[in-house]
Amino acid sequence: MKALLVELYGRNTDRAVAFRYGLLMFDIVTILFVIVSSFFQMTAWTISIDVVFGIGILIDFLARAWIEPNRTRALLRPTTWADIAAIVSFLAPIVTGQALAFLRVLRTLRLLRSYELVVRLRRDFKWFREREEIILAVTNLMVFLFIMTGLIYASQVNVNDQINNYADAFYFTVTTLTTTGFGDITLDTTWGRMLAVAVMIFGVSLFLQMLQVLFRPRKVRFECPECGLVLHDADAVHCKHCGETIHIQTEGLN
Repeated sequence: MKALLVELYGRNTDRAVAFRYGLLMFDIVTILFVIVSSFFQMTAWTISIDVVFGIGILIDFLARAWIEPNRTRALLRPTTWADIAAIVSFLAPIVTGQALAFLRVLRTLRLLRSYELVVRLRRDFKWFREREEIILAVTNLMVFLFIMTGLIYASQVNVNDQINNYADAFYFTVTTLTTTGFGDITLDTTWGRMLAVAVMIFGVSLFLQMLQVLFRPRKVRFECPECGLVLHDADAVHCKHCGETIHIQTEGLN
């Protein structure tokens, strides 16, 4: 059994590749469910789906832990703790009989798996490799946005009359991140204000980074005729890898 799992998770046989892309689709569906379900109140149906996802994540987690050659190093990975948090939040209804609001924020940590998805898709698809900076910048912003939304919802839902659901928390996060600040929703507690500060400092930075990548990327794609290096500075006249003179069409830098 262990030999089969080693093959499925670590080798490049046809069935191993098919298995890993099955896991990839499961991760994508789970992340989409985390995002979509965060905007709605929990019902018996969504709790049932929670348990199904939790069992699936638990089985995958235990299988990877069984074949992991260095479990100590694995425990230091953020995605490992994200999976543990997701398992706890998804399976909590089995113990408590209901989905506790403060545990729902934990499942947003499942979004950290997005980075592994991007790496895998970038490795296998040219389309992703050609848009690496854009995809990573958007992923950074989306992960931050939904994790902060979850934290604001969990800390304010029973404290702040202006935040009654995830949509309210999401609205506040976006208006704060974009510095629009309409003022119709405010956070009065010390913890809430610190969250707002974090959104403004880190969120604005990620938002500006995404805009820069979209409209004025720091690197341009131009294949060096000598060594094949593809990414270069926008104002480069020599390849950093081999020193070959390159001719990148540019409008110039101010």
